[in-house]
Amino acid sequence: MKFLVKSIVLALAMTGAASAAQAADYKPRIIRFGYGLAEDSNQGRAVKFFADDLAKRTGNKLKARPFGNASLGSDTQMQNALIGGAQEMMVGSTATLVGIVKDFGVYDLPFLFNNEKEADAVLDGPFGQKLAAKLQEKGLVGLVYWENGFRNLTNTKRPVAKMEDMQGIKLRVMQNPVYIDMFNSFGANAVPLPFSELFTALETKTVDGQENPVNTIQSSKFYEVQKYLSITKHVYSPWIVLASKKWWDGLSADEHKAINEAAAASRDFERKDSREASVKAIDFLKEKGMQVSVVSDTELARMREKAKPAFDKFAAEGGADVIKELQAEIAKVRK
Repeated sequence: MKFLVKSIVLALAMTGAASAAQAADYKPRIIRFGYGLAEDSNQGRAVKFFADDLAKRTGNKLKARPFGNASLGSDTQMQNALIGGAQEMMVGSTATLVGIVKDFGVYDLPFLFNNEKEADAVLDGPFGQKLAAKLQEKGLVGLVYWENGFRNLTNTKRPVAKMEDMQGIKLRVMQNPVYIDMFNSFGANAVPLPFSELFTALETKTVDGQENPVNTIQSSKFYEVQKYLSITKHVYSPWIVLASKKWWDGLSADEHKAINEAAAASRDFERKDSREASVKAIDFLKEKGMQVSVVSDTELARMREKAKPAFDKFAAEGGADVIKELQAEIAKVRK
C-alpha cells in the first residue's frame, strides 16, 4: 500500500511538472550552443548537462543543440556570430572578450586567486556580475561563469622548473595582450593563436608549447605532441556562458527563467565535474608519458614579481579602477 501511495504521489508530481511546463510561455526553439573543446571534455559534458536540464524544464520545447570541437568557429568567431544574431549560445574563454569589453582582461592577470573557492566567490558575487552585465550593450548576455581552471605550461623542449627554462620557447598563448606580455617577460617567445589551430601548430612544431588547465591538456590530447608539463597555476581561467542579445530579447520571461536556471545548474555541475577530473588528469598524463614537475613556491614568487608590470600596464591603459575593485573583492573573500 505504501508503495502504491508513493507511486501515485510521484505520478501526480510528474504530471504537475509537465502541466506547469505546458502552461508556461515556451515556444519550440532550437538553440545552437557552440564550444571549443571535444564532446568528451568537461566543457562538452557540461553543455550536454545544460541541454538535458533545459529540455526537462521546458517540456522539451527549448532544445539546445551542442556543437563542439570549434565546429561553429573559434571563440572570437562565435562571439561575433552571437552579436549578429546568427547563433544563439556559446561557452568560451573570458580572455577573448577583451576586444569587446576591455575590463575582462583583469581575469587574465597572473596569480590573482589562491584557490577555486576564492574564484567562485568573486565570479558569482557582485564583481563578476557587474562585469558580465557590461556585455549587454555590446550585444551579448553573460549568464554564468564556468571553470576552465588554473593554467599550466607544457612544451617539447625541456622541463620548466624555473623562469630561465622558458628562454626562447615558442609558446602559444591566447590572443590577449596580458598573456603575450607576461610570457615574453618570462623569456618565452609568445605566439598568439586561436585554440582551434593549436593542436596542428604543436604537431607541426610551429610552436614548442602552450599553457592550459590539465583537463584541457587531457581532453585535447596534447600529450600526443607534448613531453613536459610544469604545474605553475599562473592564471585562473574562467569560461563564460553567453547568449546572443538579439535572440535573448525575443524570448519570453518564462524562457529567460528556464535558461537562467538551467545555466546555474550547469555551472554547479561543471565546476564539480571539472575539479574531480583535474585530480585524475595529472595521473592520466603521466601514464601517457608526460614528464610532470611542480614548480616551487620560490620560483612562483619570482614569476609573480616579474609579472607585476602586467598589472601596471593594464592599469595605465584604463584598467586601474577594475583592478582596484577586483583586489578589494578578493580581500573581502579572504577575510
